[in-house]
Amino acid sequence: MKILVTGSAGFIGFYVVKYIMQRGDEVVGLDNINDYYDVHLKYARLKETGILQEEIEYNKIVQSEKYKNYRFIKINLEDRQNMFKLFSTENFDKVCHLAAQAGVRYSIENPYTYIDSNILGFINILEVCRHYKIQHLVYASSSSVYGNSKQIPYSEDDCVDEPLSLYAATKKTNELMSYTYSHLYNIPTTGLRFFTVYGPWGRPDMAPILFTKAIINNEPIKVFNNGKLSRDFTYIDDIVDGVIKVIDQKPENNPPYKIYNIGCSHPIQLMDFIATLESALGKKAIKKMLPMQQGDVYQTYADTSKLERDFGYKPKTSLEQGVNKFVSWFISKNCIK
Repeated sequence: MKILVTGSAGFIGFYVVKYIMQRGDEVVGLDNINDYYDVHLKYARLKETGILQEEIEYNKIVQSEKYKNYRFIKINLEDRQNMFKLFSTENFDKVCHLAAQAGVRYSIENPYTYIDSNILGFINILEVCRHYKIQHLVYASSSSVYGNSKQIPYSEDDCVDEPLSLYAATKKTNELMSYTYSHLYNIPTTGLRFFTVYGPWGRPDMAPILFTKAIINNEPIKVFNNGKLSRDFTYIDDIVDGVIKVIDQKPENNPPYKIYNIGCSHPIQLMDFIATLESALGKKAIKKMLPMQQGDVYQTYADTSKLERDFGYKPKTSLEQGVNKFVSWFISKNCIK
């Protein structure tokens, strides 16, 4: 089995690549290594999988120094010509598409970046999957498609027609585009609505790293909506377990299209998360209480019953376990810029 994993220098993609490699499948990772956040972390993730920064050039396949069944290529998703060339030469069986321009707040100030990556890039993914007979496309959607839905917990059957950010709108658009391609061309597609993912090697623009850095450096942390927020924090190992289960089993319905929530299904109050982080660090946070941010939501809460029914998905990592693992990693890797 040969699998393309896009976003392989990103947080979730990095872990998915490692799991697939270690079980013996052939993997090609793809990423454009953009500077949305500090690229030092992206190159450090790649180095963990044997891909060295000095070997990386645009549109060049790089062989891992650690794993014979892993190679990496730097390409923009919007680069239609080179995306088609890659698929024509590699003969992928499946695609796990995790690359996207992330970030709710960033989309308010940089809208075109999201259209380029999340819409133009996604149509290129669908087109290459169509032309090269990909057996299954698994792609990242987001819990942000639910907006400020009053329906709790969030179910895949809920209406998601009121996104609060352009990022969320692009993810809803991806789901609609996938349905169309599944209907027209019988391409098996599965969308995963990720809820708040955290753990070692996580994104530096998200709360766990932002809070941890600030607490260690005796700087205030920004607590939005005066702390009256809750998130379905889900540890990375539990997320990857679900992603792999989904990759291995394509939809058999007509059209072959599925959407699943993937989260912990146990929302945590923001103040409780901060308290758990303080306990792991052995240090109190200086809290700067702020009003709600534009584009943000008050709560997220995943109903994962469909993923549990179809794949036996069940998160195993408690908040305390996950935060302690994250803090141990952060302290050991604090040299990463």
